[in-house]
Amino acid sequence: MKVYENIKVSRIHNLSIITLDRPEVLNSIDSQMAEEFIAALEDLSTDADTRAVMIRGEGRAFCAGQDLSDAIKINDIGSIIDKYYNPIILTIRRMEKPVIAAVNGIAAGAGANIALACDIVLASSGASFIQAFSKIGLIPDSGGTWFLPRLAGFNLASALMITGDKLSAEDAFRYGIVYRVFEAENFAEEAEAFGLKISAMPTKGIALTKKALNESFKNDLKTQLELEKFLQIQAADTEDFREGVEAFLQKRKPEFRGK
Repeated sequence: MKVYENIKVSRIHNLSIITLDRPEVLNSIDSQMAEEFIAALEDLSTDADTRAVMIRGEGRAFCAGQDLSDAIKINDIGSIIDKYYNPIILTIRRMEKPVIAAVNGIAAGAGANIALACDIVLASSGASFIQAFSKIGLIPDSGGTWFLPRLAGFNLASALMITGDKLSAEDAFRYGIVYRVFEAENFAEEAEAFGLKISAMPTKGIALTKKALNESFKNDLKTQLELEKFLQIQAADTEDFREGVEAFLQKRKPEFRGK
């Protein structure tokens, strides 16, 4: 695994874990961390031994969003979004592997929206989500205005973005933003166990599911049905499909290989 300064990358079996590692500033993102984050996502996208990716934060936060002191130095918010945040979100969505956000604490601003861009969001019981942009006169970016209305509904998304109110893990679960909440004291172990389970699933089939979901909001029903057929043909041509059928007929647990 490549060594970075502001993130850590590790692997447990076929689960690769990116840990945002600036705990002294709640893992807020400066230009160096953003570049390392993008590089790690791109590397893991093509890493044959990685069948699922988990993103988490070191310390008591997941990610507090943009490091404002760094933004002031750069003094060009458009270039920051173009160079860093949009590539992070697009790489997560294009990655042909499941990406899991393990939100261990505060997820604010772009940090919250990076979590929402992931395929599955897990949260510690002590986690919180904050659309903090309105607090400093900005609008939500990093895909927030795209993901949150689709996850939580238009009215709730609008209220959370206008008020900048904190959303607890329990409320995020209730509103369908979070898939599962684990107790804080067991969160790291539970999240890793969940990630390992996902990494043992049929990776190519999951990647094709992700493609279908990415297209679903712009397609009409007929177009989506045709896309499903096209992708299903590809899924049926994988080794994992054949293994899944054999295991079902033999009444045993399948051993998928991500091929």
